[in-house]
Amino acid sequence: MLASSAFVSGMMLSSPQKHTVQTANALSPEAASSSYDAYASSYDELDGGPIASFLGINSARSLLLNNAKGRVLEIGVGTGLNIDKYNFSPDGVTSVVFLDISEGMLQQARARAENLGIVDKLDGKIEFVKADATSNQIVEMFGRNSFDTVVDTFSLCVLGNKGAQICLDQLKDSVKRGKDGGRILLLENSRANNPLLGWYQDVTADAAADIGGKGCVYNQDVGSMIRKTGLVIEDEKSFVDGVFRYYVCSRL
Repeated sequence: MLASSAFVSGMMLSSPQKHTVQTANALSPEAASSSYDAYASSYDELDGGPIASFLGINSARSLLLNNAKGRVLEIGVGTGLNIDKYNFSPDGVTSVVFLDISEGMLQQARARAENLGIVDKLDGKIEFVKADATSNQIVEMFGRNSFDTVVDTFSLCVLGNKGAQICLDQLKDSVKRGKDGGRILLLENSRANNPLLGWYQDVTADAAADIGGKGCVYNQDVGSMIRKTGLVIEDEKSFVDGVFRYYVCSRL
């Protein structure tokens, strides 16, 4: 969910005093639900406006989601900033499940989809589901090997390292195998390529998460998490010197 607000919060901090890697605590599912319910009506102003465009986030979303096909699951849909980036067609996305832990966010996403005409276009093949991506709810609800494409954009940082790893395991179990066309598409905050910028992220991660990042730990090593899950990274692109990265992954 979160991208530009976490980045800007980090950049606005004064020179850090500590020289140790920070590991901000993730929001609990209950705290995340209530917090994002409160943010829902103003969320687009924070993470979907001019700053997101300037940083190239909107372009990265479009580029990544060109890969989405068939039955799609998007976790952490938020207010639906990705919805107009999908190709809803017989050769593209044919059905979709939008999942979030916040009912307020889901209401915003549902309204966006209705305004874009997507609800009518998919004619019942669209769902808005409240669930926790750091539990086993996804597999329990939809089963294994259920989706052609699974999508997450900017949610892993809010889940913390442990929660993000659990989430990736859930996504892996939910998507079809690579040989059957299954793909996982991720666009995430990550630790920068530039050593100095990466160091700055490390020492400001806690403060950035608390001040304006809504719990987003913006220096995660997402690539390592993906490989630990056993997924294969087929394509990786970095933006803003690696502060954001997208990954196209498959399951063996």
